[in-house]
Amino acid sequence: MIKPIIHAWDDFVSLLFPRLCLACDSPLPYNEPFLCVECQLSLPLTDFDSYKNNRITERFEGRVPLESAASLFYFSKLSKTQHLIHKIKYNDKREAATEMGRMLGQKLIQSPYFQGISLILPVPMHPRKQILRGYNQAEFFANGLSDVMQIPTRTDILRKTRMTETQTRKNRLERLENTEDVFECHNPLGLKDKHVLIVDDVLTTGATLEACALAILDKDKDVKISFATIAFVRM
Repeated sequence: MIKPIIHAWDDFVSLLFPRLCLACDSPLPYNEPFLCVECQLSLPLTDFDSYKNNRITERFEGRVPLESAASLFYFSKLSKTQHLIHKIKYNDKREAATEMGRMLGQKLIQSPYFQGISLILPVPMHPRKQILRGYNQAEFFANGLSDVMQIPTRTDILRKTRMTETQTRKNRLERLENTEDVFECHNPLGLKDKHVLIVDDVLTTGATLEACALAILDKDKDVKISFATIAFVRM
């Protein structure tokens, strides 16, 4: 008797304050938390987790010695994926970032290329920017991965030391210059003999992930590095 009453109340509240799909803005039923069924079925999965060598590892060839790399969705301008990422970053949808981490985590635990990872490290924000935004979406994405993969997340190892301009309209060279010497690795002894998974929301040129990886490798060249993101931009 109680469940029908709860469902009826949820339906009534939804009429007054409709919950919308984060990818297409269509109304959501009470049992769909973030994405409608259509978007769950149509958002473009990359399946990079199924391949040792993929478009991400190719992008970092000669730049960072990667063990493995994966993204959940392909990203393109004016797409549902862009809409989803925008909502996560700017509309306080931190729970959705965590759910994206769980979705990718379910894929990574079944992949032979993501075994033996010791730590998950979200790309950090500068403290001032994080205060202004309220949260770091990469950290919540990392928490979702951690929940499923049963691997600890650490936020005290990578630090962003200065504010940088937005990367959105910069080319690859400008992005590299914008992130040069921005990240520092602290507590390098905690990384000894570790395989770390560095995670972010979107991979475009890879300049941010590269800068984080190089900050770690500068302290200990034997640390194994892998990458994971919610989305991958085709270039």
